[in-house]
Amino acid sequence: MRIFIAGGCGFIGSNFVINQIKKNHKVFNFDKLTYAANQDNLLEINQNSNYTFLKGDITDSKKLSFALKEFNPNIIINFAAESHVDRSIDGPEEFISTNIIGTYKLLQCSLDYYDNLSKEDKSNFKFIHVSTDEVYGSLGKKGSFKEVSPYKPSSPYSASKASSDHLVNAWYHTFNLPTIITNCSNNYGPYQFPEKLIPLIIISCLNGENLPIYGDGKNIRDWLYVADHCNALDSVINNGEAGETYNIGGNEEKTNLEIVNIICSILDQKIPLKDKLKYSDSIVYVKDRPGHDFRYAIDSSKIQNKLNWQPKYKFEDAILKTIDWYLNNQSWWGKIIDNKYSLNRLGSK
Repeated sequence: MRIFIAGGCGFIGSNFVINQIKKNHKVFNFDKLTYAANQDNLLEINQNSNYTFLKGDITDSKKLSFALKEFNPNIIINFAAESHVDRSIDGPEEFISTNIIGTYKLLQCSLDYYDNLSKEDKSNFKFIHVSTDEVYGSLGKKGSFKEVSPYKPSSPYSASKASSDHLVNAWYHTFNLPTIITNCSNNYGPYQFPEKLIPLIIISCLNGENLPIYGDGKNIRDWLYVADHCNALDSVINNGEAGETYNIGGNEEKTNLEIVNIICSILDQKIPLKDKLKYSDSIVYVKDRPGHDFRYAIDSSKIQNKLNWQPKYKFEDAILKTIDWYLNNQSWWGKIIDNKYSLNRLGSK
């Protein structure tokens, strides 16, 4: 299989690249290398003969078309996106450019490429667009997002992703490009950039920093371990149907405060503080952000029933694996903090 990946140096993308190289697929990674992307994520496979990297922006049609023609993929997957809600509030323009204009350029280049394939190659081709549950807006205390749920995005980030989803659907219905959309819940795991909630709290604990929580901390998210997400995308590649949308969730709803307390409790056991102090003593409640969605929950029954996928990891096991990864890879996140980033930002998707 020949897989062209846009955004393969980011958190989910890099985990997926490693996953596919280990399955002996050929992978072409096209990535702009923004602040949240890191080629060090792929050190273990970057010398593999099945792996090719090209620095590029998905808004650059000329470079995209060249890469597609040179690599000749039968699968295109779009991970490339600006994804942090706080940043989208501070500066929406980059989100409009990458998530909307970039998706349009990628779709159009993919269509031009697809139209020149043989009939047999067309039958094996798929364009997969990786999106988010945030396009559906906010839930109350009950219910869950289904593939047919109406779009009600609340932030510039989720609005830009909703727009990109609509473009993908349009290219399927209007131009017959065989597209598939996946909408996932909050991911966590290795290589996640430190502005997101789980790595931010882990790293802040280790650095003796305050642990900021928006509002009262009762906002609820469904948490999905990144390895489960990669396996779900495998199922979509192998058995997903063009024109369909598949929601991918971990069936692990927890409040932000629960997440923080779980991490603190684990670190209390692994690396206890002196003088009987607890990591949770450093929790601080800060002013809530504008338009903060109360609750997300994914109904994954479609992908489970149609594609025979289900999450394998329970949160209590995967969060231990995640914490251990950050403990064992302090040079990775230490370099990011030193060179690119200050922990002065909040972290919550």
